[in-house]
Amino acid sequence: MCGRMVLTRSASEIAETFEAEVGADETATGPRFNVAPAQSILAIREDEEGSRELVELEWGLVPFWVKERAGFRSSINARSETVATKPSFRAAFDRRRCLVPADGFYEWERRGKTKKTEQAGAPGPYFFSARDRSLLAMAGIWESWVDRASGEVVESCALLTVAANRFMGRIHHRMPALIEKADWGVWLAPGPGDPEPLLSLLQPAPEDRLDAVRVGRYVNQARNEGPRCLEPLAEVGDSAGC
Repeated sequence: MCGRMVLTRSASEIAETFEAEVGADETATGPRFNVAPAQSILAIREDEEGSRELVELEWGLVPFWVKERAGFRSSINARSETVATKPSFRAAFDRRRCLVPADGFYEWERRGKTKKTEQAGAPGPYFFSARDRSLLAMAGIWESWVDRASGEVVESCALLTVAANRFMGRIHHRMPALIEKADWGVWLAPGPGDPEPLLSLLQPAPEDRLDAVRVGRYVNQARNEGPRCLEPLAEVGDSAGC
């Protein structure tokens, strides 16, 4: 899964990278070193005319058909293997896809089939980023939910995950689906269509796509922010890593 990320670029820089208009509040973004679920994140989406827009979405998908948000457990991730068929995700996958930019993401080491993490004594967490230090474009889906009582509109999203490649697999069995620049237009094109070309993009990243470094426990708490979250402890593969 992917449950934390880092985004330090400005909205203007992100918009330029993705050739999008800035619809997000530039002053509300800022450098963020510990982005967590239920928080606002930035995403790129495309309208019916093919124009791209950088917007703020809540991380945790709330399907449009949910009657009461209270008590509903939103999804921060969606498995690529079932996204086209699972009721919570299929409408968004069919019509409302987005890209979520990030400098990188955190993952806590998972041992075997257990969910033990650093808090329970296992080594971790780790920070994964592009080896060339470029922005990652993570595949996402988004929804627009309306509160029937107040009329409030909540736009939310979830990240798509795939089986981990061998490099990532030393830490965790899942990883975010990364969409490369040549495929951004295919992924973002709105409206229904043949799902197969879209599903074919949801593959584990090449082995040499990412770097990883073990970081400290400071990042475990979602309330902790700042560059300290990225202070390295050890590179993946050395005696202090995995």
